[in-house]
Amino acid sequence: MPKLKTKSGAKKRFKLTATGKIKAGVAGKRHRLMSHSSKYIRQNRGTKVMTEADAKIIRIFLPYGL
Repeated sequence: MPKLKTKSGAKKRFKLTATGKIKAGVAGKRHRLMSHSSKYIRQNRGTKVMTEADAKIIRIFLPYGL
């Protein structure tokens, strides 16, 4: 059986944690930040761990992990 291809967009956007969870950057931090509250900007700093429902879809895109 042939090898499966990894989605190139997914490998650029997601990383695996040591326990196998998927983390990603938070949306809404690129532009139009003046109209967002300081709390919104502060809470969306860094990366977040994806929910299990989203992670199940992302794992299909990354058949061999990262």
